[in-house]
Amino acid sequence: MKNKGLTADLTWLSDQEIYQVNRIAAHSDHTYYEADEDTASDAMKLTQSLNGTWQFHYAENVALRPVGFETITYDTSGFDHIKVPGHIQLQGDGKFGHPHYVNTMYPWDGAEALRPPHISTHYNPVGSYVKTFEVGKELANKPTFISFQGVETAFYVWLNGQFIGYAEDSFTPSEFELTDYLQAGENKLAVQVFRFSSASYLEDQDFWRFSGIFREVYLYAKPASHVRDLFVKTDLTSDFKSAVLTVDLDLEGDYDTQVTLRLTRAGETIAQTDPQAADAKLSLSLSVADVALWSAEVPNLYTLFVAISKAGRLVETAKTQVGFRKFELKNKLMTLNGKRLVFKGINRHEFSARTGRAITEADMLWDIRFLKQHNLNAVRTSHYPNQSLWYKLCDRYGIYLIDEANLESHGSWQKMGACEPSWNVPGNDKTWAGAVMDRAESMLARDKNHPAILIWSCGNESYAGQVIQDMSDYFRREDPSRLVHYEGVFWNRDYDATSDMESRMYAKAAEIETYLANDPEKPYISCEYMHAMGNSLGGMRKYTDLADAYPMYQGGFIWDYGDQALYRRLPNGKEVLSYGGDFNDRVTDYNFSGNGIVFADRTISPKAQEVKYLYQNISMTIQGTSLHIKNDHLFVSTSDFACDMTLLKDGHIWRKQNLSVAVAPGDSQTITLDYGDLSDVREEVVVLISFSLKAATIWAEAGHEVAFAQAVIKEKIMPSLLPPTSMTVVYGDVNIGVHGFDFSVIFSKLSGGIVSLKYGGKELITTPPKPYYWRATTDNDRGNGHERRNAAWFAATLGQEAVASFGELEVASDIIETPAGYQFSYAYHLAIIETTTEVTYTIKADGAILVDVHYHGKAGLPELPVLGLNFKLLSEFDQVAYYGKGEAENYIDRSDGAKLGIYETTVEANTTPYLVPQECGNHMATRWVTVANQQGQGLKFSYTGQAFEHAVLPASPFEFENAQHQFELPPFNYTHVNIIGQQMGVGGDDSWGSPVLADYTIDSAKDLIYQFLISPL
Repeated sequence: MKNKGLTADLTWLSDQEIYQVNRIAAHSDHTYYEADEDTASDAMKLTQSLNGTWQFHYAENVALRPVGFETITYDTSGFDHIKVPGHIQLQGDGKFGHPHYVNTMYPWDGAEALRPPHISTHYNPVGSYVKTFEVGKELANKPTFISFQGVETAFYVWLNGQFIGYAEDSFTPSEFELTDYLQAGENKLAVQVFRFSSASYLEDQDFWRFSGIFREVYLYAKPASHVRDLFVKTDLTSDFKSAVLTVDLDLEGDYDTQVTLRLTRAGETIAQTDPQAADAKLSLSLSVADVALWSAEVPNLYTLFVAISKAGRLVETAKTQVGFRKFELKNKLMTLNGKRLVFKGINRHEFSARTGRAITEADMLWDIRFLKQHNLNAVRTSHYPNQSLWYKLCDRYGIYLIDEANLESHGSWQKMGACEPSWNVPGNDKTWAGAVMDRAESMLARDKNHPAILIWSCGNESYAGQVIQDMSDYFRREDPSRLVHYEGVFWNRDYDATSDMESRMYAKAAEIETYLANDPEKPYISCEYMHAMGNSLGGMRKYTDLADAYPMYQGGFIWDYGDQALYRRLPNGKEVLSYGGDFNDRVTDYNFSGNGIVFADRTISPKAQEVKYLYQNISMTIQGTSLHIKNDHLFVSTSDFACDMTLLKDGHIWRKQNLSVAVAPGDSQTITLDYGDLSDVREEVVVLISFSLKAATIWAEAGHEVAFAQAVIKEKIMPSLLPPTSMTVVYGDVNIGVHGFDFSVIFSKLSGGIVSLKYGGKELITTPPKPYYWRATTDNDRGNGHERRNAAWFAATLGQEAVASFGELEVASDIIETPAGYQFSYAYHLAIIETTTEVTYTIKADGAILVDVHYHGKAGLPELPVLGLNFKLLSEFDQVAYYGKGEAENYIDRSDGAKLGIYETTVEANTTPYLVPQECGNHMATRWVTVANQQGQGLKFSYTGQAFEHAVLPASPFEFENAQHQFELPPFNYTHVNIIGQQMGVGGDDSWGSPVLADYTIDSAKDLIYQFLISPL
């Protein structure tokens, strides 16, 4: 052990040049065994888990910590208990502090005037952990070490009262040798974890701030001869058909041994070397013919065994997975195995609503299956190295990775959006160079053998400077098989060489196109784009379309995968998802961590529907009977998937047939579809082309759809309107009623609409339907000032005055009669905004009501959020069915992934549970929607030729607007049926200023007209 006799020193916490003491060198994450029969498992017998319940003491600062707790004689019987792995702040029912969410600013901003490397002395929570253990028999009498896979932020370790070591860097393993300090029987392990250290200036990621031992802890022992580290390198021939595999070995222990390599695939030996004499450093190679290449599409893996033997007896076998692939920058393009690669990616934090960043294998399996099922092929490990298991899963399932170093110093150079790097770290300050380089070395050492990793990233949002450029040079020097990424050079082009590709955050599609159109030197990726906060991700097609137009556009990574929200319990006992500030954490950035296409409870957000479609690898265009297919796979033919054509009449399956389609990777083909004779068909006919898995995979069942296209090939022939028959008109002083067989409608002169609507004697509305122009603002709306810019529409919705055109009629015979039926009109004069919306109701012979809505446009008004008519029903009408775009909600700028079909839901299920309640539940291209009670009574709203939009929700736009959490919404007392002529898009370029793109807004200067029909069920 290094530095024996050294004692712990608290000054290390604020010394950026001391970031580890006695920590052993980082190494690859291979497994190793003493017996061949054990190699079938990834579990190693030479490890001993220390996970579980530990004794624990919490103190708010250094002065209150239990001094001497690490000694053998210290009585810890009064300590609390805590689970490892786990965050301190998510345990103890509030006794152990609280989680704290901030984005760019440091968590002490405004509370203390601190500058690097200084930390607080009065608030720096300390967790003191104690675990007793006996060394297992498999580890006995061998060199023994302890591995902390993740501890946040800085920690000291003692064993049996003796100081072992100190480490920082929360997201890579810290390991120490224990051999000299272990004793027979019980051993006392003591760990003291500090929430803040100088390292906190390097870990200013946009995430919840926790502390504690949040990844697993275990002991491990080494045989007499041991592979300490191995580096697998695969050199493919130019035709990618064969390869030379080279393994650089770092051995330790007894060198009077022999080493053999053996490569297998599916249990069959492919190649092996003859035994060679061991040495401390050793490089061995073997040739592989007819190599099966690794890619995300076809993640072929081999298994490499490195056997150390002595006098014919096995001492150790090391094992690692190998993927043969070549990733390179060629002719200014990033290529994989010779093919231009487009990243269909996303940023992913490790996160669970219950356990924070202490996620489980089950969480990871759910995540990776979701990614594959939704056509995502790449993940950026934002913004730190993940658990080692994640990389193994990505190798196996097929996901490309940008592996990102644990570095972000956002608050040191960007303040309130402005670039101000006067005290930026690390910049060019060499006192930070060691800590920063150590993070790069630790990440590369552990992760280098994973074929899924294509790119090393120098971290995130830390400005630029020589320290980071040195990190980049290190990656290239140590591992030329990968490229290096860093976005921060966008802010300082003096260090442009840091990144091998042009990488930007939240550049608009038009800005990206300008870059690509000017013969750039580097290929382009968006390391972050489509800020998916709340109801967002509108306009994503503007970005994905660039991949076809510009070869040097090589994709992007959506921000981000999952909402970072935590469960908390309200005083009434209800458990709710919560965001920054809900834990009395101040200062905070509130719900700015709610950016996922997956909700924090791992339910799927409607935004994922659009991602899956726009990332699909088979794109199709239907024009008449022509189907144009473009296979965007690099290595897979469309013949590997089942292809079906389905014809639907008015949403119901009519005909279905299998198509034989074989389009080679990267190729296109046009085929002719046979719909049969449609001349006598009066219904709307839609064709659906679907590609699906022929057989089950490890990530989805057979039949899982991977791509689709849809088109209307014949429009519905609408039935003619019936002339009026026997109806009775009753003229009252305030109201006029129209009564017919089994129906009754009463119109009010004063209340501005229908005050009673009965079918079969059942009253179906509660208040008169009225136009509305305001939607509950989305996170993007609030970020771009929509609520200030368009406040007049809020007032217009609340303050409109209705004038009945029939208000002066004196006798029933004066009711306006048209060929379609009796007609009643209202003019709604808007508050503040000097314009009018007219709503006309025409009562048909069968009791159906034709509704015409006409908004009169006027120049000089702000963009119109929405034009709709709101019907307020009792909550018993909670069963919803519709023929329109679904299944998930969709909007004019986020509807490509929605399918036209018939869907069933409920009012509450149609409410999307965004962290802050906002506009939700909309469905485009609606042909009809029904709202019913459990007895089947209710209303049907139908199109008359032009489809409308609809949203059926348990609250009004104003109730959504007023709530800051889902639990603040009123009880479900009413069903709000919103029949919408047009609604603006939701946007998504960013959530702090970018408006909805002009293509998806409503010009308030133009008239808007739409029509629909109300009828009974």
